[in-house]
Amino acid sequence: MDPVQLADASRLRTRATVLHADADSFFAAVEQRDKPSLRGRPVLVGGTGPRGVVSTASYEARRAGARSAMSMSRARRLSPAAAVLFPRFEAYSAYSRLIMATLGTLSELVEPLSIDEAFVDLEAGPFADDPAAAAADVRARIRELTALAVSIGIGRTKLVAKLASDAGKPDGLLVVEPAAEDDFLLPLPVRAVPGIGPATAAALERLDVRTVADLRRQPLDILTMTVGESSGVNLFRLARGIDPRPVAVSGERKSVGAERTFAQDIFGTDLIAAAVDRVTDEALRRLTAHGGGARTVVAKVRFADFTTLTRSVTLAQPSAEPAELRAAAHQAARAAGISDSVRLLGVSFHNLSPHAQLTLPWDDDDDEPSLDVADDVPDVPLALGLLTEENARPGLDIEHDTLGRGWVVHVRGRQATVRFESVDTPPARSQVVDLDTDPLLLVPPLTPTLDA
Repeated sequence: MDPVQLADASRLRTRATVLHADADSFFAAVEQRDKPSLRGRPVLVGGTGPRGVVSTASYEARRAGARSAMSMSRARRLSPAAAVLFPRFEAYSAYSRLIMATLGTLSELVEPLSIDEAFVDLEAGPFADDPAAAAADVRARIRELTALAVSIGIGRTKLVAKLASDAGKPDGLLVVEPAAEDDFLLPLPVRAVPGIGPATAAALERLDVRTVADLRRQPLDILTMTVGESSGVNLFRLARGIDPRPVAVSGERKSVGAERTFAQDIFGTDLIAAAVDRVTDEALRRLTAHGGGARTVVAKVRFADFTTLTRSVTLAQPSAEPAELRAAAHQAARAAGISDSVRLLGVSFHNLSPHAQLTLPWDDDDDEPSLDVADDVPDVPLALGLLTEENARPGLDIEHDTLGRGWVVHVRGRQATVRFESVDTPPARSQVVDLDTDPLLLVPPLTPTLDA
């Protein structure tokens, strides 16, 4: 091993004190928790339009072959009995905050990776001597507070901890001690290693590399010639369990944005410009919630043939002015050379700065980052408002004056099919409500709190 790898290896800790926690099938699990009639049933969460994409599939749906990032139409064919629900980010954010706060009782060093997973450095807390007991306790407390299952892996590196939590799913706890790392790592398929996607896996396949053991046998120069200098060195290290990255607390968001996949490809200057405006407005709402301004504006364009381009415009200084940022979004979109039918448009703000202040208020207080959930309709604000066919999405929360809370199954014209149930009620059957005689309100979800 060269001096660089030896230096990296020397920085590895000697005991398994890096914890990785990952909520199982998070979005779908929240929906099943909040909707009693869906417990134990297949659930698909994601875009509900013709080009919707699955964000999360419950384990019941996964057994039928459905999975995240699959087109919703294909997932529905594989799991025809599945309930298809529009994402409720306000609910997921509330559960996420509760999970992260509970993990924070283990250590002051918690590094959230996404809304449903995080690393924890147990060396920075009082539980380094008995990490398995700490993990079992925190899993039990999260289940008590949220009724959700969290899988946990523990190792001496982020790599091993992440792979251990994956191996323990669903609802598992796996501790990989340093002495057992090779027994755990070497039989794993090479695709299990974070960062190895289809293209890298295909390149490694040409070297007959199918497992981590196969990867470890490859000389460094062969790997760098095959996948490039940086990736080759990284794979050489990871195959040996060398991952000196620390658990780093970072509250800084790197970007905010929004994107929209269209039900039908759009073309023509006017239609595309109007679409850029709508997506930019949503991105601006999220920038407002984040606070401050941005210096770089990025436009993402996916054409009908699935070719995807991104172009950016960097301002002289951070700006929070909607007009200036909107103009930059149009400039970036034009720079992508839009001359054909467009399937997807996205706008995101980067190089965020707390020093630029917004001058216009926005009504939407959604502060969640844009997730990869494609749909053909704008996001539905989770605020009070009469339910109509136009704003109805399956799974959204509603309330009736006398029948109480429930959720939308579907709406046809002025006829709404709903289930009047919530987290604390028995399962309910679907029933049809005439919106003219029995109006329903769209309402925010009931969310748990730490003192619940």
